[in-house]
Amino acid sequence: MHAFSYPQLTMDTLGFAQPLLGGFMGSWAGSGKRQQVVSPITSEPLGTVTNVTPAEFEAILARCHNAGLAWRMVPAPKRGEVVKALGDELRLNKDELARLVTLEMGKTRRESLGEVQEMIDICDFAVGLSRQLYGLTMPSERRQHRLQEQWHPLGVVGVITAFNFPVAVWSWNTALALVCGDTVLWKPSSKTPLSAIACTKIAERVLNSFGFDPAICSLAIGRGSDIGDLINTDPRVALVSYTGSVPGGRHVGKLVQERFGRLILELGGNNAIIVSEKGDLEIALRAAYFGAIGTSGQRCTSTRRLIVHESIYETFTSRIIEMYQKTKIGDPLNESTIMGPLVDAQAVTTFMEAIQTVRNQGGRILCGGDHLPDLGECYVTPCLAEVSPDLPMIQEETFAPLLYLMKYRTISEAIAIQNNVPQGLSSAIITNNMLESELFLSVAGSDCGIANVNTGTSGAEIGGAFGGEKETGGGRESGSDAWKTYMRRQTNALNFSGDIELAQGIQLEF
Repeated sequence: MHAFSYPQLTMDTLGFAQPLLGGFMGSWAGSGKRQQVVSPITSEPLGTVTNVTPAEFEAILARCHNAGLAWRMVPAPKRGEVVKALGDELRLNKDELARLVTLEMGKTRRESLGEVQEMIDICDFAVGLSRQLYGLTMPSERRQHRLQEQWHPLGVVGVITAFNFPVAVWSWNTALALVCGDTVLWKPSSKTPLSAIACTKIAERVLNSFGFDPAICSLAIGRGSDIGDLINTDPRVALVSYTGSVPGGRHVGKLVQERFGRLILELGGNNAIIVSEKGDLEIALRAAYFGAIGTSGQRCTSTRRLIVHESIYETFTSRIIEMYQKTKIGDPLNESTIMGPLVDAQAVTTFMEAIQTVRNQGGRILCGGDHLPDLGECYVTPCLAEVSPDLPMIQEETFAPLLYLMKYRTISEAIAIQNNVPQGLSSAIITNNMLESELFLSVAGSDCGIANVNTGTSGAEIGGAFGGEKETGGGRESGSDAWKTYMRRQTNALNFSGDIELAQGIQLEF
């Protein structure tokens, strides 16, 4: 049973028509196993996608690789013009693509619109980057020599994405890869293939309009254990960008590193906000609330732990319980909805089991953690749990709206609690004290790839490099100089002396 009803998926602007084929290599293919795509909003089917077979994957990868041989010769600023057009096309289709993301994944419409805007933003960023793929020149110790470095395209970038950001993560990789002269082979989550087909159709139109081989942006939909592993083990895939779980990352990392391929791993997050008694309570409450329930707690940057100073703990706790109890849960296409469903019934089961484990280990449930079958099988209430910092369960990431509250006395204790987990993605402190904020950002502070002051753990901007440390994987995507991951560095020595001279003063007699 469900409380909402939507018409059959008909998005002519995005180019949907039956049958939905799961492979693209300049033309569409797919003769493998059929999978039904079900909306978590209604538990009703949105469409059926035909996965690719191993033979079709081979053809897709071969075409993508060959397309790259010509694409890498296109001047980078010209490649930037293509990415600019891709961003413009995403602008034109923003509303419909966001609606599809909501229907397929379940996040609220405002969050889906933000996700598509993120795609547009990274395209804008990459356009400027296409004229800034800088190398360096260095002084040589040899007379009339010059040292320089330059950057060349890698080749095929395999992009394996997760369900929670079904389009944005592809765009982070694709916009940078394209301006760097690489081609892209995308394997999306099997939970969100429709969004991937929509984006690929948009890229196809753009590349065709410029006269380039549309296989530059290829697609292969299938299970990770078959199609994903074909990407991971094939030496033609120069770089694999994987977003997913820590166990999945270990598996991908082993396969790619065995063949000395390159890796970007964006894995688990177990993100904390330290709430100081010297901070703004209203900012802390808002940052914690959205960080924990945004995308129904299914972000890698979701806030999982709140470490609150003991002097304000009771006040803070009562206020955030009140906010949780007023959360409007329901139809994510309704503008007033704050939290939509989890992605599927298994996610609900995992959520409920985690709550029971917390109870079994001595944690206290303060509010929430209920299943809402009257809305549908994928709806729950967000849960707050009071725990001690040594509760074993808080070492794990539960990909759901489960937030742990705990106390601290000193700022050093709070930082130690925050860092005492295997993951290291995002972190935050709410304080107006300069000494606390500077300590938090110092080498003795947060050990995460992202560390924020007076804002939450979620909502990273595309201008900064995104990624984390420890079991989060160590990869970086999006802004700053993350583009270097998508290229190979080459050092050159240029001799214009008319003679031969060795470095380090070595004399060579003939």
